[in-house]
Amino acid sequence: MKHRHLSQPVLRTGLADRTDCNCQIRMTNDKIRSNYQIAMTKPANGQLKALRHSGFGIHSSFVIYHSSFLLAVGSFVGTAGTAAGLTIGWTNNMLSISGPEIPGGKVDTWYLEAFCRSGSTHRDWRQTTIPHKTELVSADKNGKRLKLRTIVEGNIEVLHDIRAGKDDVDFRLTLHNRGAQFADVQWFQPCMRVDRVTQRNQTNYIDKSFIFTGRGLTTLDKTRRMEAAIYRGGQVYVPKGINLEDVNPRPISPDQPVHGLIGCFSADDRYLLAMAWDRTQELFQGVIVCLHNDPRVGGLKAGETKKLHGKIYLLKNDPEALLKRYKRDFPE
Repeated sequence: MKHRHLSQPVLRTGLADRTDCNCQIRMTNDKIRSNYQIAMTKPANGQLKALRHSGFGIHSSFVIYHSSFLLAVGSFVGTAGTAAGLTIGWTNNMLSISGPEIPGGKVDTWYLEAFCRSGSTHRDWRQTTIPHKTELVSADKNGKRLKLRTIVEGNIEVLHDIRAGKDDVDFRLTLHNRGAQFADVQWFQPCMRVDRVTQRNQTNYIDKSFIFTGRGLTTLDKTRRMEAAIYRGGQVYVPKGINLEDVNPRPISPDQPVHGLIGCFSADDRYLLAMAWDRTQELFQGVIVCLHNDPRVGGLKAGETKKLHGKIYLLKNDPEALLKRYKRDFPE
């Protein structure tokens, strides 16, 4: 049976949208006529002979006019196609995802917050994080693709290929240990801010946030929440097979996620936002109205290369459709 979280009717494109589009096309036609139209009056015999000799008669003028029209309309359609879907940008370690249907206008992700060593659960956070620096390598003019490069202390290079689609953002990462020693890089943190989408604050956004447990989709206010930890606040959800000594030093819930998905519903319950990776160290509800799927690296031997794949989804509020997409993108 299909499960929804307070789903609302889907908005459909109305007559106004079609009218706007037609107006833009008419405006384009008018501009073409004013700029490119060639007089179609009958030329004098001498002029006709000259035109025939040069190859620019009435028929040629007609072809030029309509070729110009097709080029202009093609340009209009190409621009509209480029603007469709999501776009991305990156500056000052913040990845911004924008799109016409994103509640609140955009989603910011601290990319990346931290790289982490093992033994993190019961010690000072400053002893866990590994210094790193990320730089922009390239960005296409349409806001559809970014390439980043991160250098992590210990001679680790991470190359990021990030692409925006119609309703998701795809992450392809290559991590390479260029050093001669084992690198204890166990996991890292993309910190996805959800305040704009949920229109909530730190005190009340957990009932809009969810993971998947053995009970199915479970909002975080319905999970078993602990308080004891080195740092109070937030909640950590640890997948099966991950060492409980190697996660965030905040309260760890006994509820275990069964999928690498964490997400939230929009304030009007029409959309959902979710993050997933093919290998997960932890799912984490943070302390700045944020949600994490923190990808697992598991260390890198000297000379070793590993690849990771991630997604951020922005979909209509249909958890069943989200699961279907997740299982397609991340086969077991």
